[in-house]
Amino acid sequence: MSGATLDADAAQLAIEHTYEQGWSDGLPLVPATQPLVDRFLAEAGRPGDEVIGHMPQLDRTVTVELAAINAAMAGCLPEYFPVVLAAWEALMNERAAKGGGWQSTSGPAPLIIVNGPIRERLGFNSTGGVFGPGFRANATVSRAIGLIVRNVFGVHPHELEQATQGLPGRWAICIGENEEESPWEPLAASRGVEGDAVTATLLRTSEYIDNRHTTNPEQLLSDFADTIGRSGSWIFRHAMAGVVFCPEHARLLADNGFSRADVAAWLAEHSGRTTTQLARAGKDYASEKGVRSPGAGSSMDEFQPTFAPGASEKMLIAVAGSHTAGISMVVRYFADWSGRSFPISLPKTGAVG
Repeated sequence: MSGATLDADAAQLAIEHTYEQGWSDGLPLVPATQPLVDRFLAEAGRPGDEVIGHMPQLDRTVTVELAAINAAMAGCLPEYFPVVLAAWEALMNERAAKGGGWQSTSGPAPLIIVNGPIRERLGFNSTGGVFGPGFRANATVSRAIGLIVRNVFGVHPHELEQATQGLPGRWAICIGENEEESPWEPLAASRGVEGDAVTATLLRTSEYIDNRHTTNPEQLLSDFADTIGRSGSWIFRHAMAGVVFCPEHARLLADNGFSRADVAAWLAEHSGRTTTQLARAGKDYASEKGVRSPGAGSSMDEFQPTFAPGASEKMLIAVAGSHTAGISMVVRYFADWSGRSFPISLPKTGAVG
C-alpha cells in the first residue's frame, strides 16, 4: 500500500452500504469488489459456479463464488480461501450442519482446527491465547463461515436463527493445532489426512479446566471427566464432547503412557453421573425417544455414562495453547462429530505465500 492514495470517505460509504444491505454480522465488512473476488477464486482454483452446500429446508445453495464474496467481506486474505473451503466442506459433512443446526435454539458454534505447515505460512495461531482474538487468519476464516450462513443460507438472528441466548464465540473458534509441542501425531493425521488439513464440527459450548494441582494422570483425567459429566450438559440419554489439551496436560498424559486413544477410552468410561445425582436436576430418566426427564428409570446408585457405547472412537482430542499454565478446554459437540478431517486443496499453479 506504500504510496497509494487512500480515500477514507469512500471506504466509509462502502462499509455503510454493507450495513444497509443487511450483510453484516454487526462488525464492519470489507467491500468485495470484483477484482478482489477474482483473486479469491484464483487461489481456490475451482469454478465459481461449483455448488459446495445446500440447505434443503430452505432450498438455498452455496457456490464457490458466493463463499469467496463472503470470505472477502469477512476480512480474509485471498490466500486464506482454500482453508475456508476446506472448513466449509468439513462442516457440510456434519449431520447437524446439513440439518437444522444453524437454526437451533442452542446457537451452536463451529469449531475449526487447522493442521499442517499452512498454519505457519498463513499465520494461524496455535499457541498462547489460541481460543481468543488477535490473529487475522483465525478470526477471519471463522467469520467467513458465519457470513456464508447468514448471507447465503439467510439464517439471520431473530428470523431463521432461533438461538435462545447463543454463544459469545459462535463465529470465532478457529484454531491451529500446536503440532510442535504435541506428544501425539497431528489430529488430522490421526484421521488419515496428512499435511494441510481442517477438522470441524458444531459445538454447544466450550469450558476450560484449570488443573495445576497434580502430576497424577488419572487425577488429571478425573477433573475432565467431572466437567464432561455435569448434569447441565445432558439433554438426551447421552452427550458427546472432546478435549483440546494444553501442551502441559498432553505431555503429562503421554509421559505416563496415555495415547490419544487411551485418553478417549478413559474419559468415555469415567464421565457421567449416578441416577441420584441426575435426579437432583430432574434428569434421572431418559424416555424412549432419549430425552431426559424426571422418572424412575433405573437404580438410584447406577452410574449413567455421558457417552454412548463406542463413542470414544469419535472423541476429538487435540493439542493447542501454550505452556504458561495447566489450562485446557472441554468442547461439547452440538450433536456428534463425523470423525473426519479434510485436506486443504491448493491450486496446481503454485503454493501459498
